Parts: sequence; C-alpha cells; structure tokens
Amino acid sequence: MSLQLTREEVERGYNNRAAVPDHAQWFARWAELSDAARASLDHELDVRYGPGAKETLDIFRPRGESRGTLFFIHGGYWRALDKREHAFVAPMFTERGYAVVNVNYDLCPDVTIERIVEECRRALMWVVRSGPAHGLDARTLVTSGHSAGGHLTAMLHATDWPSHGVDANPVAGGVSLSGVHDLEPLVQFSFNSDFRLDAIEARRLSPVYLQPTTRAPFVIAAGANETSEFLRQSELLWEAWPDNRPAGAVGPMFIAGRHHFDVVLDYCDADSALSRATLALFEAGNGTAR
Repeated sequence: MSLQLTREEVERGYNNRAAVPDHAQWFARWAELSDAARASLDHELDVRYGPGAKETLDIFRPRGESRGTLFFIHGGYWRALDKREHAFVAPMFTERGYAVVNVNYDLCPDVTIERIVEECRRALMWVVRSGPAHGLDARTLVTSGHSAGGHLTAMLHATDWPSHGVDANPVAGGVSLSGVHDLEPLVQFSFNSDFRLDAIEARRLSPVYLQPTTRAPFVIAAGANETSEFLRQSELLWEAWPDNRPAGAVGPMFIAGRHHFDVVLDYCDADSALSRATLALFEAGNGTAR
C-alpha cells in the first residue's frame, strides 16, 4: 500500500510542524481552551489505569447521568504532547450528556509504539471495568483520536477484545482524525530515531493491514489543507475497511479550510461536520452489531 517515496518526500509529507509554521499558536489555543474546560466542568484528573509513568486519564462528567462515553486519545507522533492540552474536546460532549475520558500514555523513545497500543487497550479496559464507579457509562463507548491518536483509535477497532479479557467488543464507533494508518513510510522519517520502527514492525502496527474485529462504524476524517500524505493515509483506511463505513458516507471526511492543528478544534463546535458525525455514532450505538 505504501508508495515508493524518497526521504525528502517523506519528510515533506509527514512533518506537520514544518507544514504549518504557526503551529505554536494552535498549541497555545488548545491550552487556553483546556484551562477553561477544567475550570467549568465536573472532572477527575490523573486517574491511574496502568503501571506506566504516564498511564493516567482525565474524566469529564456531564450534569446528570451519562448517556455514553467518548474515549479520546491525543496526538503528538507518539512522542510528544499530553492529555492536559486536550481537555477542550470535552465541553461539547458533556453539554449533550456524554462523559469524556482523555487518555495519556508513555511516549517514544521511552517506550515503543507497540507498548503505547497496549497502554491504550489497557485504558479502554479500565473504562469498561472501573468506569461506572467514576460516573462513566461504558455501554455506549465511542473512541476518537487525533493524529497518532487516530492510529491508536484504529488499533483499538482491530483488537481481539476477548483475548484481552473483555467478553464482547466494547466499541460502538470510532473516529480517526488526521490519523496515520500505514506506518511503513515512517521508517524513512527523521522522527524514526524515536519510533525505532523497522519495516516488519511498521507493517505489523499498521491498521490498513489489519482486520477490524467489529462492524461498528468508523469515521475517517482530516483537514482538507493537510499534506497530501495525510490525505492519502485517510484514503488508505477508507479502502481497507469497507465494512466499517458509516451510513451515508461516500469517502473520508476532508474538512474544508482546516489543517493538521486546527481541525481538532472542530470538536468545540456542535454544528461542525466532525462533531455531528461523532455524535451520530452515539445515537447509533445501541443498535450497532458488534
């Protein structure tokens, strides 16, 4: 599935900070909105779900009983950023009766990408088993992730949950926003000094080469102004997972006027296409064949 790209083409296609020179202002905006979310929402911070140094999560609860839970995984190329800067995702969902779980995980190069996948699985199992004691409704559980988080969300969708001690597939739907679904080009990327991927492991950890373990709908989205490689990554998973296309979708959702760092802010707008598509996964959740 990978194109034969030169190192220069890989660098140009996957270095999002270089592609968006004012990325720092978007990080600052995320932090500002996240501070406001923590100040206004019922929350529980740094709840431990596993033994790793960063295996913690933040919980944001709606007023009244939860109707379901959004399980959100931040990006940062598996090597940077933190759940703390992503609390801004929560208010739109809590206002509509859904709880939000923001997941942290250990980062490369301290751990491998494979270890991060396992940590995210452990976090989701914690929500299923222990979440109700913290006000979470895990009966309708929607996963969403941005950038590297999109990859991790797809990996959850392709997990054999019974082999991990969960009786049935717990995921009602998923969203990969600006996700990387074929890791093979990253073997040539400069950041691979932290990822430490070889060709075999890159393929083994690529959702495009894996089969989903659920027919639950999976939204694939990206900013229309992202690099051609990130748009191609969305197309790849769309073609690879035909049985998980949401009802009515005719292709990946490419969001006009958005690049890699502002597209996730569409979760602040309930009327955005991204928000509507994610909320629809909750509405369909109870009737999904899993």
